[in-house]
Amino acid sequence: MILSLYFTRRFLTMFALVVAVFSGILLMIDVIDQLRQTNIALSRAMHLSLLNMPESLYQILPLIIILTAISLFIGLARSSELVVVRAAGRSGIIFLMAPVIVAFMIGAVGVAVFDPLVAATSKAYERLKSQDINDVSVLSITEDGLWMRQGTDSDQSVINARRTNADGSALQDVTLLTFDKQGIPTRRIEAASADLQAGAWVLQKVKLWDLQADIPEQTATLQDQLTVPTDLTLKRIKEGFGTPSSVAFWSLPAYIAGLERAGFSARSYQVWFQMELALPLLLAAMVLIAAGFTMRHARFGKTGQMVLLALLCGFLIFFLRNFAQVLGVNGQIPVFLAAWAPPVAATLFALGLLLHLEDG
Repeated sequence: MILSLYFTRRFLTMFALVVAVFSGILLMIDVIDQLRQTNIALSRAMHLSLLNMPESLYQILPLIIILTAISLFIGLARSSELVVVRAAGRSGIIFLMAPVIVAFMIGAVGVAVFDPLVAATSKAYERLKSQDINDVSVLSITEDGLWMRQGTDSDQSVINARRTNADGSALQDVTLLTFDKQGIPTRRIEAASADLQAGAWVLQKVKLWDLQADIPEQTATLQDQLTVPTDLTLKRIKEGFGTPSSVAFWSLPAYIAGLERAGFSARSYQVWFQMELALPLLLAAMVLIAAGFTMRHARFGKTGQMVLLALLCGFLIFFLRNFAQVLGVNGQIPVFLAAWAPPVAATLFALGLLLHLEDG
């Protein structure tokens, strides 16, 4: 028990060190990038970079774990602690359990706690970034359906639709509210459907209210078709969804259900949700891979080659995970397979390698 706590402390210390190093590097790079892209003050760039850094760290968490494990095992080998542990009758598989469990717990805590933090900081970053480049998010999904925002130099409009097609270009059960520059509603439109054309929405079966009239219902008009100018495009609507990582893990099931009710494809969010569930297993697999190549005595030599092989395997698993995500999002393979195949394959490969080295 004492030995397991010792290895746990060493692993957590090394993990904190690697995270600190990567945080500094990512922060410096992002600050330079912010200053290069937009004409903002250094303090503003630092603020934006601090908000963007958690997402960047979370994306490379598997690589951070394998670097942590490699550093840990290399340090134990050089200090001959691995030899002492084996001489005391402890199998390498047994004392490896402590770092593996810690990595698994880091993944679980990351999904449960750090993922919602990343989603919150990402939204704050996008909001502040859009203010600097004068670009506001135009789309959101709620229980009431799809909401869009569009604007011109003279007014702003909010569009609500109960359902839509996959790309948001054809809406059903549409309500449109128009506001002037002071935020006072001026017009309400209800339509059975709306189709996005070049620079305009074409509404069918329309009822229009002039909200500036004394009694809007008395002056309401019915029209078979109405064209409403818009600055929205299919590209802006698609970009309005953001990335799955911008939705907190605990909110993903409800968000997926909302997308499906609105008529959008939620496959990318389903893949991301399953990948988040598989993250603890992936991090544990990264520790096992690092151990398979570097948990050996330093006098055997070829330490540099073993470290390089461990890193290559880690990057390969990381690449395969991202590649499987793309295949899953595109519908090439099932969602469950896209999320769970890479970590399971990595775990089985690492266990086979360790059993061969320890007992073969």
